[in-house]
Amino acid sequence: MLTDLHIAVFGGDARQLEVIRKLTELDAALTLIGYDQLDHGFTGASKMDIDEVDFSKLDSIILPVSGTGLQGEIDTIFSNRKIVLTEDMLKKTKSHCQVFSGISNSYLDTITANSNRKLTKLFERDDVAIYNSIPTVEGTIMMVIQHTDITIHQSNTVVLGFGRVGMSVARTFQALGAHVKVGARKSEHMARISEMGMIPFHLDDLKNEVYETDVCINTIPTQIVNADVISKFPSHTLIVDLASKPGGTDFRYAEKRGIKALLAPGLPGIVAPKTAGKIVANVLSQLLINEFYKRKG
Repeated sequence: MLTDLHIAVFGGDARQLEVIRKLTELDAALTLIGYDQLDHGFTGASKMDIDEVDFSKLDSIILPVSGTGLQGEIDTIFSNRKIVLTEDMLKKTKSHCQVFSGISNSYLDTITANSNRKLTKLFERDDVAIYNSIPTVEGTIMMVIQHTDITIHQSNTVVLGFGRVGMSVARTFQALGAHVKVGARKSEHMARISEMGMIPFHLDDLKNEVYETDVCINTIPTQIVNADVISKFPSHTLIVDLASKPGGTDFRYAEKRGIKALLAPGLPGIVAPKTAGKIVANVLSQLLINEFYKRKG
């Protein structure tokens, strides 16, 4: 249980509701910021404007999966009011206060470091990323079906990256009957791709491997699908970019060539917000419980 633990939950989307629900079940005292338009009420949770929050009482701050913007702004679908998290606010929190976010950026890294507050990036954890790959794959399948006039079965599909998401995507598309090629760099990834019955290639050879591509799915968060690569795609190729913004595709050149390229980060929150929210809530609550009891000795 998290009785007497004071937690502020900032903004976000429908996934955040599962986090709130889980923490109220654990008897935490919650302050909800950016929820003034939410009709649903949660026992033990109080809605407040950010300027009403007593930060000196906070043991933890939970940010949306997207964290903050580069000026500290926080997105929320439950309010039209502007919410900005500042370094001064963090410095007013209890010295042991932890900040939880899905991802981070230079702004959030800086204000937490300057405030000497621990920042936990949940999406860098293997467990969260692997669980999240499930709704990500389902969303990818949905997008490919919606935006192509061929079946996934017998399609020529190229997957870029063989990390936690790339592996799940490649394996699932292969199971649906696609001819899957996977671009990677590590020799152990090449071996695993081959062992799984797919065709591996080194990412340095990418532009020479895409001539017959029907679907290209990118998971690498650097611009690897550049103009040189896009110029080699057939005109009917669909690019689905799963990397975090701004993605790994030259979308301007893709549009110029008439190739459909879709940036689709955050698919779990779009196609299965309840499941995606439970994934975050379960991991987050366990981290809070561990830290809570560690402090209590």
